[in-house]
Amino acid sequence: MWEYSDKVKDHFFNPRNVGALEDSNAVGEVGSLACGDSLKLFLKVDPDTDRIIDATFQTFGCGSAIASSSALTEMLKGKTVQEAMDITNKDIADFLGGLPKEKMHCSVMGREALHAAIAHYRGQPSPAEQLEGELVCQCFGVTDLQIKQVATENKLTTVEEVTNYTKAGGGCGLCHEKIEEILLQIRGEQKKDEAPPVPAAKRMTNLQKIAKIQEVIEREIRPMLQQDGGDVELVDVEGARVLLALRGMCTSCPSAALTREGIEAKLRELVLPDLVVEEVA
Repeated sequence: MWEYSDKVKDHFFNPRNVGALEDSNAVGEVGSLACGDSLKLFLKVDPDTDRIIDATFQTFGCGSAIASSSALTEMLKGKTVQEAMDITNKDIADFLGGLPKEKMHCSVMGREALHAAIAHYRGQPSPAEQLEGELVCQCFGVTDLQIKQVATENKLTTVEEVTNYTKAGGGCGLCHEKIEEILLQIRGEQKKDEAPPVPAAKRMTNLQKIAKIQEVIEREIRPMLQQDGGDVELVDVEGARVLLALRGMCTSCPSAALTREGIEAKLRELVLPDLVVEEVA
C-alpha cells in the first residue's frame, strides 16, 4: 500500500483551482484518456509583466495526478513565466511532501503541461511536437526523446525508475530492452561530457586488476544484466584489454554493442581509466 503525505491527501480531497479558465491565454494539454491520465492546464498571464495571475486545471487520473495538478496551480500564481519555467517535477513532489516513487509520473505530467502552456502563450510549438522522437512504449505512447529528457533531468538509472516517472514499460513490458538501451546511451553521453580529472597514477598487479574487475562485475554489472535474463563472464585480462563473454539473453541481443560500451564505461570509472573491453565467444 502506498503511503501518501497529509498534503497529498488534502489536495486530492480538496483540490484547488479546478475547472476551465475562460479568459486564459495559455493552455497546455498532456496525456490521454487511452493512457489512463490526462491534464489540461489553464493560465492567465499578464502580457505587460509576464506574470501569472491565475491558474486552473482539469485532470482525469488518480489521486496523485489530481493532487499534483492542484499543487502546481498554487505554486504558479504570482510567478513570472520565466520563474514558472524553472519549476521541476521534483519541486511539485516536494511541495506535496513527497510522492510514492510509483506515482512520480504525475508530477512529470504537471511539468509537461506547464511547459506546453507556456509554449502556447509564447506562440511556440509544444514540447511534445519538439520531442516527437521514436515511439518506444506502445502501451502509453512514450517516445525515446521523452524518456531521455526525464531520465536525464531526474538522474534515472533503471527501467523501473523510468516506468515510475513516465509509465513507459508499465504495460506489456516489451519495451524494457529499448529503455535499457536509452539509459546506457545516456550514461555514455554523460561520461563523454564530463571534464575528466587528471587521474593519479594507479599501479596494480594483474592479479589485483582481475580481482577488482571481478568485484565490479559482481556488484555493478551482473545484477543489471540478470534483470533481463543476461549475464557476463570475465574470460581474461591482458594488460589494458578486458576479455568478456556475454551470456544468456545478451548473446542474441541486438544491442550487445551498447551493453559492451556500458560495461567498459563502468570498468573505466571504477577500476582503471584506460581499460578496453573486448567481447569474445
